[in-house]
Amino acid sequence: MAGIIDGKKIAQEIKDEVKAEIERDKLEACLAVIIVGEDPASQVYVKNKKTACEYCGIKSLSYELGADTPEAELVALIDKLNQDEKVDGILVQLPLPEHINEDNIIEAIDPAKDVDGFSRRSVGALSIGSEGFISCTPAGVIELLKRSGVDIAGKECVVMGRSNIVGKPMAMLMLRENATVTVVHSKTRHIEDICSRADILIVAIGKPKMITEEYVKDGAVVIDVGIHRVDPETNGGKKLCGDVDYDDVEPVASLITPVPGGVGPMTIAMLMKNVLIAARNR
Repeated sequence: MAGIIDGKKIAQEIKDEVKAEIERDKLEACLAVIIVGEDPASQVYVKNKKTACEYCGIKSLSYELGADTPEAELVALIDKLNQDEKVDGILVQLPLPEHINEDNIIEAIDPAKDVDGFSRRSVGALSIGSEGFISCTPAGVIELLKRSGVDIAGKECVVMGRSNIVGKPMAMLMLRENATVTVVHSKTRHIEDICSRADILIVAIGKPKMITEEYVKDGAVVIDVGIHRVDPETNGGKKLCGDVDYDDVEPVASLITPVPGGVGPMTIAMLMKNVLIAARNR
């Protein structure tokens, strides 16, 4: 039976640390959040970020734009915030409406205020081991592992998924921690065999309950980054699930993250930490 990694508890520890630093050093930190359109999930995320800011003592500015907002108008707002010396971090909630190019928007943000860690400069810094903002979800996974007493160095790690937001930066962070890393994806052959060798299995593939016990080595640490809203009638009365079939995998893992309450809370906690870093840099 696996031990459960409590993401809520660890995220709260990090937010408490951020709050204490801001109060101790009397920092004035500010995060600007932009949301375009009325995507329900995005609105929930933005609300949670505002709540976290309030708790940590970070000023939160909110800009809610219509779904038909032109790309040029959004870029102009970002440029205005780039020039505002009182704004430490800028976050544009994804996804954006189809008529707006997400890459253009991400690159419009001043790298010094890119607290999401999505820009080419931030990703490039990570790839060569330089200082820079790290994507919040992968950074949160590292904190989950370390604060749960998992020794990463020398371990065989498999990252499932190669997205720019999670998979790729996750692999680079695990390399930075001296793990031996394999990335598998939709074109990988014999995925099950590769995953079943992993001491640490990190899953970010976007498919509900795809990973069953056949993918998991006995005693492995399993980190489930996925989150899906599903029909409770087909999910044992539960509305949310991850990429991992928790009930199937939990008996063979040594440690596992639940969904919800695992990786999710860490993303916002690490965002708060990035805003603190940005304020210090300023």
